[in-house]
Amino acid sequence: MLLRQIFDPHLAQYAYLVGCQKTGEAILIDPERDIDRYRAIAADVELRITAVAETHIHADFVSGAQEFAAADPTLQIYVSSEGGPQWQSEWAKGHAGLTAVRDGDKFRVGNIEFTAVHTPGHTPEHITYLVTDLGGGADEPMVAFTGDFLFVGDVGRPDLLEQAAGVAGAQDPAARQLFASLQKLSMDEEWLQILPAHGAGSACGKALGAVPSSTLGYERKFNGSLRLALAGSEEAFVKFILSGQPEPPLYFARMKQVNRDGITITGGVPQPHKVSLADVKAWTGRVLDTRNDRAVFAAGHLRKALHAPLPGPFFSTAAGSYLAPEDEVLLVLETETSLDDAVRQLYRIGFDRLSGWALAGELAAAGLLTERTERIEFDAWDPRAGSGGLVLDVRNASEFAAGHLEGALNIAYTRLKARLGEVPRRRRLYVHCASGKRAALASSFLAAEGFEAVHVDGTYSQPRTGC
Repeated sequence: MLLRQIFDPHLAQYAYLVGCQKTGEAILIDPERDIDRYRAIAADVELRITAVAETHIHADFVSGAQEFAAADPTLQIYVSSEGGPQWQSEWAKGHAGLTAVRDGDKFRVGNIEFTAVHTPGHTPEHITYLVTDLGGGADEPMVAFTGDFLFVGDVGRPDLLEQAAGVAGAQDPAARQLFASLQKLSMDEEWLQILPAHGAGSACGKALGAVPSSTLGYERKFNGSLRLALAGSEEAFVKFILSGQPEPPLYFARMKQVNRDGITITGGVPQPHKVSLADVKAWTGRVLDTRNDRAVFAAGHLRKALHAPLPGPFFSTAAGSYLAPEDEVLLVLETETSLDDAVRQLYRIGFDRLSGWALAGELAAAGLLTERTERIEFDAWDPRAGSGGLVLDVRNASEFAAGHLEGALNIAYTRLKARLGEVPRRRRLYVHCASGKRAALASSFLAAEGFEAVHVDGTYSQPRTGC
C-alpha cells in the first residue's frame, strides 16, 4: 500500500492518495477542486486514480470529486448515504460509478479494503473510512481517514450547520450526535493511525494541532475534547464543544450547497489574462489587492479594492467573506509568480469569474493607486477621543468576551458583510483586532462599501474594560 498526504496550507486541508502498488489503482480521499495536481502526484508514483471518496459534504472548499466524475464516467465515487434526504450528494446521482455507502459497508481498491463507519456530529452524513492493507497480509485496519470527525488535538465542530449554513436549532442535537459518535473510539486498536481532513489554521475546529497525523491511543490520552467525551458526561461535552468556536467565513454556506447539489464543471483552473491600464481605469467590478504589506496597501490602492494579502491564510478568508459568487474580479499582484496561487485559492472556494490581473508596480507607475485608507497605530490611538466615532472590534466573539474596549461594537471580520446593517453609516469607524491584520481586511471592505473606516493597526494593548 502507498499513502500520500497532500496539504493545502491556505485552507489547512489534507487530501489523501491511497494506492495499491500491485494493481496500480489508487483512490483519493477528500480532494479539492483543482484536480490536475493530484493527477500529477499519482503519475509520479505510477498509479492511476480509479476512485474518489468523500468523508462528508464539505463547508470550506469545493470538492474535487465533481471534476473527477465529469472527466471520467468510469470512475468510482464513494459518498455517504447516511444522514437523511437533506444530506445526500445530489450532484453524484446518475453517475455510473456511484456507490452511496452506509455504516459497515466495505469496498476495495486493488488489495486495500475500506470500511465505512458512520460518525455524525460535525455533519449528519459524516463517514470515517477504516483502511486495511490486505495485500500486505493485514486483517485489521491500520489507518482511519477521519475527515472532520476527529482531528489531531481536537474534534470536529458541531455548530457549522447552524452558524454557517443557517439551519436553526441544529447545533445542540449535532453536539449530542458527536458525543455518541466519539464513543466508538473506545476501540482497542491504539495503534490506529488518525489521518484527518484538516490541521491547525482551519475554521473547522477551535484547537486543531499542527502535527499532520496521530494515533488513536495518543489522542485518547491527550486530545482534551475526546477525553471529555470518553469520560462520559454528555452535558459537559456539549457545553464545552459549543463554546468558543470561531465565526466561520460567509462562503461556508455556499460550499455546503454546491457540494451537495453541484457546481459548474470547468474542466480546469481558470486562466485570466493581464488587463491593460485603460481597462483598469474603466474597471467597475471587484478588486482583490494581494499585496502582503497592509501599510503599503493603505498608502495607495485602486478604488473599492479589498485587501486580500498573499501569501498566508487571509487571502481565501477575505475573498470568501467579502465577495459574491457573481462578482467579476480583478487581481492586483506584486509579481506574476503569485498569479497561479491566487487563482487556485479562489477556484477552490468556488470563485471562477476572474476577469484579469494587473501588477501593482505598473499601476503605481501609471498613477492609478490613488485611494487611501486612514491608518493609525494602536499605541498612539486614544479610543476615547473623536466625538461621534465608534470602535468596531472585528475579533471573534470569544476574544471580545475575554476583554474589550468600553463601548465597542463586536462583529467578527468574517461575518461583517452579513451584519453590515448593524454598522452605522454616519459615524467614523475605528476598526481594530488583536494585531491589525484582520482589521486591515475589514476596514478595506467597509471603505469599499462607502463607510468612513479608520484602520487601527498594531497589537491590542489597551486596558480590558467593559467585560
